[in-house]
Amino acid sequence: MVYITGDVHGDIDFFKDARLKKLTEDDTLIICGDFGFLWDGSEKEKKALSQLEKKKYTICFLDGVHENFDMLKEYPPYRYKGGNAQKIASNIYHLMRGEIFTFERKTFFVMGGGESEDIEMRKEGKTYFKEEMPSGKELLNGARNLKDAEYKVNYVLTYEAPAIAKDFIRMHTNQEMHFTPLNTYLGELMKSVEYNHWYFGSLHMDMQISKNMTVVFNDIIKI
Repeated sequence: MVYITGDVHGDIDFFKDARLKKLTEDDTLIICGDFGFLWDGSEKEKKALSQLEKKKYTICFLDGVHENFDMLKEYPPYRYKGGNAQKIASNIYHLMRGEIFTFERKTFFVMGGGESEDIEMRKEGKTYFKEEMPSGKELLNGARNLKDAEYKVNYVLTYEAPAIAKDFIRMHTNQEMHFTPLNTYLGELMKSVEYNHWYFGSLHMDMQISKNMTVVFNDIIKI
């Protein structure tokens, strides 16, 4: 089975959750951004990755803004489940931007990336990487892959939200929302792509936006 969850920010305690103990080697957990276990290369981080590699299930993640993109560059592209990924460990994969993957005979379009809201407080190359925002090449790659799929996928997985979803959340929670051109791109994607459900992370909340769109954080959703 495939399970979807939100940002884990390098927190190894998340993987002690009782809901994950039932997962087997036939299961895949997909994290919608901010994996966070490739950040500083410390011994603590390496130990945590080693612990994750011992899990029975497969761990896949989209990149968010809490990733060290210089470290990610060290992993070559790896063909996985029909799309381009990076193999981090024997059971850990980074799902690259704009790719379409097939899990359990279902197709998943993936677009990681976003923009740090506190970018002015971060240091480039240390706590901020310009690669956190998808490039034009990556956005075009996504558009081409969707065209090849005749604009039909079973699921859309992103770190960021389409603009209309952020508008909905702002209206219903009075929470300030940070908008970027990526939100607009994803909004246009909504109009052109046929999908069953869209899951995104980044906002640190669990909420059903509509019958076919969910923002996920702490939930572990079986699909």
